Amino acid sequence: MRIFHACGHVLGGTLLIAGTTIGVGMLALPVATGPSGFLPSITIYLACWLFMLCTGLLLLEVCLWMPKEANLITMAHKLLGNAGKNICWVVYLFLFVTVMIAHVVGGGSILREIFGTALNPAVATIAYVILFSPIVYLGTHSVDRLNMGLMAGVIITYLLFIFAAFGSVNTALLHYMNWSKAWIAIPILFTAFTYQVIIPTLVTYMERNVKRVRLAIFFGTSIPLLVYLIWEYLILGIIPVEGPGGLIEAAEGGNNAVMPLKQYLNNPSLFTIGKAFAFFTMTTSYIALALAYLDFLADGLKIVKKGIKKVGLCLAIFVPPVLIALTYPDVFLTALGYAGGFSCAILFGIFPPLMVWVGRYKKKYGRSNQQLPGGRVFLAVLISFVVIEIGIEISKLI
Repeated sequence: MRIFHACGHVLGGTLLIAGTTIGVGMLALPVATGPSGFLPSITIYLACWLFMLCTGLLLLEVCLWMPKEANLITMAHKLLGNAGKNICWVVYLFLFVTVMIAHVVGGGSILREIFGTALNPAVATIAYVILFSPIVYLGTHSVDRLNMGLMAGVIITYLLFIFAAFGSVNTALLHYMNWSKAWIAIPILFTAFTYQVIIPTLVTYMERNVKRVRLAIFFGTSIPLLVYLIWEYLILGIIPVEGPGGLIEAAEGGNNAVMPLKQYLNNPSLFTIGKAFAFFTMTTSYIALALAYLDFLADGLKIVKKGIKKVGLCLAIFVPPVLIALTYPDVFLTALGYAGGFSCAILFGIFPPLMVWVGRYKKKYGRSNQQLPGGRVFLAVLISFVVIEIGIEISKLI
């Protein structure tokens, strides 16, 4: 019985991490990585997965120093002081806003594709938000019930797409390589492999059993990696990198991976499955994110989620992303890039090794729960990697 109980915890934690990881970033990955080609894409996938696996394990080490129920802001405050806490708040808020914008833009474009291009893009964007915002207002129970149906849709349409699309793959397209463009996709890969926010909850759920949490982190991040790699193989094997309607053109237009399929598939049913998959993936992630954003603002601003105050909170989380999406309708990839290149890079790339550094070598918390070897040198390498990535992102803006 103990074995079954332990396996149940690990399985539940694994699925929790996998579910947190797989989201809207999946729709952007082939477009963001495609210009480099299949082999460079796979290489950068593995590198980013390994990096995020390491920072997740480091965050686990930090969690073990903290009292139960401590969140990332509490950890940052205790280890990095008021400056760390304030940076954490600002970056968290920026992360929510940028990813919400990406969802609104992506959701509106897919809704327009489903109902026909005769539907005005602005109307489609507004309709997408109006369709699902009441569910978020009704609260966790309503979101949970809808999410179960949406997750079933994600799984079914993904499996159907794999089954139907393998016959359309042209392996010659997978031979294209341009290693110089591989690094461009790192910000979106950071977004796609982000799961660390769930680790404090996971540590409590698993009763601080380090071995089980480690297993859940490894398997929970490996499932999205496998899902992403299969998705990458199919999209890059169907859509050419160059040429009209290719992945480079899709990237320049800020589109997701499903839109270019129309030009290169002679199977309308397969394209319909692709659109359905994109809709379910986008919406599952959107309502969960919106609910988390609502709770974040309510807690941070100390506002009770009732009556007119809750209406005000909902307006605050839904209206600004819609206005930005209507003003910049091609901002899908850009928003995800900002989310990963800055917010995810700082919160889940720099903060974990930096907090471990302070905890081990400044606070002297001890190393009995050390999760990774390498000491200061390894932590410095991880931090340097993110600092270089952020520097590259900033250089793009100048």
